[in-house]
Amino acid sequence: MLHLVCSRRQIASKADGSTVDLGNVPITLEELGIDLYPVSGSQIEGPCVAQESVIVTWDGEDDPKDPYNWSLWKKWQATGIGLLASFVCSMNGTILTVAHTAIGEEFHVSDATFPNSYWLTTSWAIGAALWLAPNFTTLIVVRFFSGGCVPLISDAVAGITSNVFHGDRARSVPICLYVTIYLAATSLGPVVGSSILQFLSWRWIGYIELIWTVALFPILIFGLPESRGPAILRVRAKQLRREGKNAYTTEKTERVALSQRILQSVQRPLYMLFTEGVVFVATVWAAFSLGTIYLFTQSVEQVYKELYGWDSVQCGYIQIAIVVGELLGGGFCILTNPWYYASATRNTEAPGTPIPEARLHASIVGGFFGVTGGMFVYGWTSYTSIHWMAPTVGLAMVGFGTTAVIVGNANYLIDAYSKYAASALGAVGFVENISIAFLPLAAAAMYTNLGFQWASSLLAFVSLALVVTPFVVLQWGKEIRSYSPFMQEATIERRGDSAEAAGV
Repeated sequence: MLHLVCSRRQIASKADGSTVDLGNVPITLEELGIDLYPVSGSQIEGPCVAQESVIVTWDGEDDPKDPYNWSLWKKWQATGIGLLASFVCSMNGTILTVAHTAIGEEFHVSDATFPNSYWLTTSWAIGAALWLAPNFTTLIVVRFFSGGCVPLISDAVAGITSNVFHGDRARSVPICLYVTIYLAATSLGPVVGSSILQFLSWRWIGYIELIWTVALFPILIFGLPESRGPAILRVRAKQLRREGKNAYTTEKTERVALSQRILQSVQRPLYMLFTEGVVFVATVWAAFSLGTIYLFTQSVEQVYKELYGWDSVQCGYIQIAIVVGELLGGGFCILTNPWYYASATRNTEAPGTPIPEARLHASIVGGFFGVTGGMFVYGWTSYTSIHWMAPTVGLAMVGFGTTAVIVGNANYLIDAYSKYAASALGAVGFVENISIAFLPLAAAAMYTNLGFQWASSLLAFVSLALVVTPFVVLQWGKEIRSYSPFMQEATIERRGDSAEAAGV
């Protein structure tokens, strides 16, 4: 193709219909959408006249269409709908765990030597089609393939948060709510499943899942506004093109093959997981903490059945204690935000900007007193001579600690890695899914062979070892960031943000 360079007047369009002339700039005919076949220069006659173009941008910093400028009500409307979707999908992942006895009897699947029924959670899914399953294998396959859709919901909620809330201070509460609701819904699954199973057959769990999942669709379609700024600008540009103007946005969209995009989305998180020590440690810690929540879907029933003679439905109800702990953990994380903001006064790298490592204070408290302490309480109060409320308090403590650990780690990675935070969190999510899929499979063997006390103690000692790592990051955080190319770039961005805020 022949490449010709002309000039064009750039005119920025405002929301009120007025325009601003930005002057003449070079332009290729390809940019204008004019394709020419290869010809010799002598075949081209006359001057090259370019069409007047319009650059579609925001109408100043106060443009009401910019998601950052939405009203607080509209921001929370979008966030709330996203959180509702996350709640439904997360609860569907564990709601079926209490029905393992009924499912095993119908499909002749035994848990005597291995928790085969947990494969339904390992192949976590929305599960709306499980009521059609004619056998146990179909249940696993359906939930496995449906489960691939769950991360899309999670990513969408995280994306909405970053699209409408600008800055770490504004995003702190939404991120905390997202993690808390995700964890609470996960632990609430067995409680809701027990309520259904108490009065109806296990297949009604699938029917009810189908009902609320279908009911969610119109809420998402009609109630969730577009929150991506570039997408909103593209709609503006299309409208102007319908009016005959050559309008475009400043965003350059590269056409990348699907295989290449998949490779890129997998490559960087894995690279950061194995080359960034902070990402590796945060990933292991978060994955272990989340894995214990899913492990309780197996160990709680084993402990309470043997010690107190409870049935599956009663064991499902007792997990409301974990939900209470998780809600308290979410509230604790919100209350610790002032600790983070106060660190701005001692930040010498980017004055006026809070230090990323200050996010870990909540994780340390949650990891030490919550996960570690809760596991010891849960284990060493598991005796028939001790009231069932004692180990239940341990469950609530672990729920509290897990929320604090995951919220603190997520906020730290977001602040420390800035634009690379999505890749860092992608690594965390990848290992978390492995943990919740397979760690609970070892629960029955652990609690049978080691005993209730030492099985929980083993988990507590692992948690105690992991709690040490954030102290290292707190002590040498600045030095650690100086060795990371990803963190160095994020530090430069924070300095720029601080200078901009100061008017420099």
